[in-house]
Amino acid sequence: MNTMNKPLPRRQFFKGAAVSAVAVAAASVSRVAMAALPEPVTMTQASTAAPLVPPNGRPYNPVVTLNGWTAPWRMNQGVKEFHLVAEPVLREIAPGMNATLWGYNGQSPGPTIEVVEGDRVRVFVTNKLPEHTTMHWHGQRLPNGMDGVGGLNQPQIPVGKTFVYEFEARRPGTFMYHPHADEMTQMAMGMMGFWVTHPKTRHPLIDEVQRDFCFLLNAYDVEPGASTPKVNTMLDFNLWTWNSRAFPGIDSLNVRLGDKVRIRVGNLTMTNHPIHLHGHEFVVTGSDGGPWPQAARVPEVTTDVAVGQMRQLEFVADEPGDWAFHCHKSHHTMNAMGHNVPTLIGVEHRGLVQKIQQIIPDYMVMGERGMADMGEMEMPLPDNTLPMMTGTGPYGPIEMGGMFTTLKVRKNQPAGDYSDPGDYVMPAGTQAYAWTGQTLQAPQATAQPAGQSPVELRVKKPGTSEHQH
Repeated sequence: MNTMNKPLPRRQFFKGAAVSAVAVAAASVSRVAMAALPEPVTMTQASTAAPLVPPNGRPYNPVVTLNGWTAPWRMNQGVKEFHLVAEPVLREIAPGMNATLWGYNGQSPGPTIEVVEGDRVRVFVTNKLPEHTTMHWHGQRLPNGMDGVGGLNQPQIPVGKTFVYEFEARRPGTFMYHPHADEMTQMAMGMMGFWVTHPKTRHPLIDEVQRDFCFLLNAYDVEPGASTPKVNTMLDFNLWTWNSRAFPGIDSLNVRLGDKVRIRVGNLTMTNHPIHLHGHEFVVTGSDGGPWPQAARVPEVTTDVAVGQMRQLEFVADEPGDWAFHCHKSHHTMNAMGHNVPTLIGVEHRGLVQKIQQIIPDYMVMGERGMADMGEMEMPLPDNTLPMMTGTGPYGPIEMGGMFTTLKVRKNQPAGDYSDPGDYVMPAGTQAYAWTGQTLQAPQATAQPAGQSPVELRVKKPGTSEHQH
């Protein structure tokens, strides 16, 4: 995980640019907001940025956004001001593949917004898309005119215009932001972001943690050789991503042995995702509805995150190693796979290879013994796409893609250090190994003992009173 990437100001964030007029989302917005427009900050890197330690305002323990970053703000007479720019972006899905998406401030998802319970927040939203948009603050308690549903709560934000949203962060929790205008297209193009409201004081249902991660689940249908998602796709996506990144482009979660860890997951795809962690049990401690009571928390290793939901997972990282962390829908840990590929298991077609290669020189035999060969073979790919299974570990191909990464737990990981510690070295005697001894025979069923009657089964057919043996 690279912790050195920093957001880049388009000039300087803390210098306001005078504007003649600002379209305002509701009449209740303070006139102070009209004085100057804070300069937006953009991000061009696709790796994980360091946590943003709050330079002013109420203190809090910042989150780390997986393959993302936190938006800086300026304080204006006690109000936290952010500036989001809705615009087309080029997002690296993984090395070797870029997608033409829509997002905010140079990336998709947009930057995470972090505030503290009780903060007065003002967000400027500038529309540089080719069509109108709005901004909905998913899960927040706020005035109706700030909810961002175009046509219902406000006029749409026209192309080239800026609207202002202002409200108090009334309750702590994990939230999202996304458009509520041409939602099918704009969310399918990647318009979304994370919002975290930290508690202002010690909360009885919110524990202090040493590591606090967050990311959004998203999915795209980008045909090999293309770069723009097919926005009308409903279920048959070929890129399942975390924060618009596919493994091996997803950074690992790097923690210190014994750390209390929180992982916040939000789902803005078109289907649910059973998120599974190896090596540890966790409890779900909250959702976008708020922290859960203790009685609702049970140990789990997998939790289902449905569409439009947020889940907070918490655990103590007390098992050292490199532990898999992924969606448990197996096709969601694949990259650009076709949905009409026939199953060839058991089909012998090696004798046809030379004949086929006379017509298709790059033809390769695959699938007749399963698809594991896909993790090792190098085969020509269309431009701007990814292998179906990719990524390697210290022992060979991991045979995963999409929604997959690792939790790296290390005793010597310094507190506050999020850098990748490298591969885990297994202590002697703790790793599975190949058996070299005598091959054992499988146990056989014993014969019926002499003189013992066979077991009699009596079956009653539905609707009859007769029994049959």
